[in-house]
Amino acid sequence: MSVDSVFRTRSLGVAAVGLPDQYADGKAAKVWQLYIGDTQSRTQEYKSWVVSLLKQQGVQRVLDVACGTGMVSVDASDKMLKYALKARWERRKEAAFDQWVIEEANWLTLPEDVQKPGAGFDAVICLGNSFAHLPDFKGDQSDQKLALQNIASMVRPGGILIIDHRNYDYILETGRAPQGKNIYYKSDLTQDISTSVLWVNNKPHMITLDYTIQVPQAKVQDLPEVSKFRLSYYPHRLESFKALLNEAFHGKMEHSVYGDFQTYTPGQNQAPCYFIHVCKRTA
Repeated sequence: MSVDSVFRTRSLGVAAVGLPDQYADGKAAKVWQLYIGDTQSRTQEYKSWVVSLLKQQGVQRVLDVACGTGMVSVDASDKMLKYALKARWERRKEAAFDQWVIEEANWLTLPEDVQKPGAGFDAVICLGNSFAHLPDFKGDQSDQKLALQNIASMVRPGGILIIDHRNYDYILETGRAPQGKNIYYKSDLTQDISTSVLWVNNKPHMITLDYTIQVPQAKVQDLPEVSKFRLSYYPHRLESFKALLNEAFHGKMEHSVYGDFQTYTPGQNQAPCYFIHVCKRTA
C-alpha cells in the first residue's frame, strides 16, 4: 500500500509529466503572496546575498528551477507559473523582465525540458525550500537523486548551484521549527501552522504542514475569510543532503553551507531556519 493511499499529502493534482503538484488546486498559489508578506522586505532579505554571490562568481546566465511566483525560470506547478507570468507582464517594459524566459518543466526530465546553453548555466538556483516538495514514494530516494543529477547537469564547469531546505534536523528533534525570524516569510496575518511527521519503517518519511491563515477580504475578494491548505515536504537532514549533492556532482565540486544566509558553524548556539548549499562545479 502506498503512503499516499493512507495519508493525503497535498491538494490532489498532478503536473504535466507526473510530478506531484501540491499547488494544483490553486488554494496555496492564490494566498501565497499574502502568506509570504511584504515582498519588498522579503526579497531584500536574500536578494542582496544572492546577487552578491552571483557577482562574485561573474554570473551572466541563470536558471531558476523553482521560480514559483517570480533569467530563465521553470516550475512544475502551472498555478505558480501563472503568477510568475503575471509579474513578468506587469513589468514587461523593463528590459530584464522583457527578457525573462518562463517555462513549465519537471526536475525528473529537466534535460529534455530545458535547452542548456553550451556547457551549461553560470548558476542554477533552487530556493525557498522548493526541492523538499519532491516526495520519496519509492522509498529509495531514486527520484530525488535523479532530480539533483539533472539539476547539477545544468551547471557549467566553474558554475554554481544554490539550493536550500528547512532545518529538518531541528524539526525532527523538537517537533517544531527553529525560533526566530524566517528569512522567507514576512506575513503579519494571523496564522496557525500545525506540523505532522510521517514515519515509514522507523524513518522520517514526510513532514506535513497544515496552514490556516486569516485573509482580509479587502485584500483578496475571491478567497474565504479563513484559508486552509496543506503542503508536504521530504525531511532532508543536513548531512544526508550534502551526500546527495556530492553524488549528483560525482564528487567534483566545492561545497559551502550557510545558515539563514550566514556562515554556518556546526553546533552553533542559534539554530538556523534554513540551510543554503552553494556547490561550485570543479570539472
